[in-house]
Amino acid sequence: MNSVTVPPEFTLKVAEARVLNPLVRLIRLEAPDGAALPPWTAGAHIQVQVRLADGASDWRHYSLIDLEHGGGADASPHAYTIAVRREAQGRGGSRFMHEDLQPGDLLRVRAPVNNFALRQCGGATVLLAGGIGITPLSSMAACCRAQGRSVRLHYAGRSRGLMAFMEPLQSLLGDDLRVHADDECAGVVFDIDALLKDCGPDDMLYVCGPRPMLDAVLAAADAQGWAPGRVHFELFTPAVAEEGDHAFEVELAQSGLTFTVPADQTVLDCLIEHGCDPLYDCKRGECGVCTVTVLEGEVDHRDYVLTQSEKDSGAVMQICVSRAKGARLVLDL
Repeated sequence: MNSVTVPPEFTLKVAEARVLNPLVRLIRLEAPDGAALPPWTAGAHIQVQVRLADGASDWRHYSLIDLEHGGGADASPHAYTIAVRREAQGRGGSRFMHEDLQPGDLLRVRAPVNNFALRQCGGATVLLAGGIGITPLSSMAACCRAQGRSVRLHYAGRSRGLMAFMEPLQSLLGDDLRVHADDECAGVVFDIDALLKDCGPDDMLYVCGPRPMLDAVLAAADAQGWAPGRVHFELFTPAVAEEGDHAFEVELAQSGLTFTVPADQTVLDCLIEHGCDPLYDCKRGECGVCTVTVLEGEVDHRDYVLTQSEKDSGAVMQICVSRAKGARLVLDL
């Protein structure tokens, strides 16, 4: 099983909280004493401790935003800026950030981590954002502009009124900002095939948005013969129940404990609920931190980490998103 180092924790004060649109709230955090904060680079996120609807606490990931330099110009920042989308069907974390959090409040925060960093390439940096996926990509766009790198940003959403940072991005990018608003397109969906065909052979693509967008991009890139290393991504949606999901039993071989995982819960959340302490980070099947060895049972793989051969072997799984195809799994935990 992978090991992970939990980033340092500290307390920050809400210096500013304001509504950007009906779905998105901007929050700026500072040290209570005004001290400098750990540096970060474009694509990085912090973890914020939130209070859920049932009163429990949990951690949520929020990308850091800097529309001037993309986080790359200040080695001693005095504020972190994030944007939070309200999720009506969530467990209450976004509701806490939207409704309960006020200027002057204190939050526990984990230091920046970057699993979605910009890479050098011989061509242009092409960015594709879906909805709140704009947050890390806006910093990437600013970083590219500050460094004189060629960059194009494709930004898709339901309507311009619900798409955050439109004006500053337009000022920053000009014609290199391409906007697709569903309500302006008469039902025409965003053309992923056209975006990929418009890319040069040395361009690199970064995608951040909902799972259906990422799945469509990866499928289209594969169909067009793109090498996997040219597409980099980050999701903003955790695991959700799918049609046909069922409850199953999971046995932990090392401890002898056995639990029933409900149809609408992940293995990871089930273990946490029962007092276990498994390693994890993203909860979206991207990072590989929660990899666990499978001793018995067939896995329904839903991650973006394992290769197809690793999935076919059935020897490991990502417990934050993947499930059992049958009635039982035995894990090396």
